[in-house]
Parts: sequence; structure tokens; C-alpha cells
Amino acid sequence: MADHDDLFYINKVCSGDTASYTVLVDRYKNMAYTLALKIMKNEDDAEDSAQEAFIKAFKQLHSFKKESKFSTWLYTIVYRTAIYNIRGKKKNIERITETNSKHHNESSILENIEKKEQQLLVHQAIDSLPETEALIVTLFYINEATIAEIETITGLSESNIKVKLFRARKKLKQKLQVTLQAELN
Repeated sequence: MADHDDLFYINKVCSGDTASYTVLVDRYKNMAYTLALKIMKNEDDAEDSAQEAFIKAFKQLHSFKKESKFSTWLYTIVYRTAIYNIRGKKKNIERITETNSKHHNESSILENIEKKEQQLLVHQAIDSLPETEALIVTLFYINEATIAEIETITGLSESNIKVKLFRARKKLKQKLQVTLQAELN
């Protein structure tokens, strides 16, 4: 089967071929889960929220206006579902306190850490951010969403997103400096 765009499958689903929805689920399930996990901080809850969001999206597919990308529309549903679920369960999300560290030569330390370890350290640092900042960083840097798409998904203003990205980058730098200092010692 040829690799068609999302609208092809959306039209098929809306025309009664509900099995075509599995193609869309397969395309976006990993990122939907990742977004839900950034908010839920629990793998089982994130998986449940992502599945619930796909069900909601399926039921509302006829209302998709095709003015934005399907992924943006879907990630908005994932985001709102996860936020609703976390508020409903009144979970307390632990925050990692930041510590100050002395400035050392991070680049020479980074050269000694293998790529997978680097990725793990970065993902751990992202996970330690407040949920909204972690989500915005994930959308912007990992999913390569535009500011406008993030605005649509989260409902935050453009300036608020830019401020949160700035703060998140600053926090990530500090967290990685602490981690690199530990590696040095």
C-alpha cells in the first residue's frame, strides 16, 4: 500500500472505512504517548490517556476542519485529555530542586559520554522540568512543532510559549551542568 497523507485516511474513515484509522494511530502513537507521559509522569497513565485521546479523536474525526495538520489537532486532544486526567486524579507531581554548580569545561566532559548516555541525560533533564515546560520543549525540539502549532495544542499565547522555552532552556542548562559536574567527580 502506498504511503498516503493523513487527509487520505481521514477521508476514508469519514466515508465508513474505519479500519483506515489504524494507519493514523500507527503514525502518531509514539508521539502521543510521549506527550501524555510528559504530563502524566507515569507510563500506565500516559498509555491510558493516549488511548483515550485516540478514541476521542476517532469519535470527533468528522469535526476535524483540515485547517491545521492532523497531528496538531490530535496532539491538542492528547494534551487536554492528559491534563484532564491528571487533574481528575489529583496527582502530585514531584519536582526536582535545582542546585547551583561551578562552571567547568562541559564540552570536554560531554565528549567522554557516549551518545546514548547523552540522550538519556537530556531526556531525564527534560522529564525533571515542570510539565508544561517539558511538553513545550518536547513539542518544539523533538517533534519540531512550530510555535503556532504549540499555541494551538496548549492554548498558551505565543509570548508565553517563548518565555517558557527560554526558561526551560535555562533550567536544562543548569540541570545538565550539575549532571556533568557529577560525571567529572
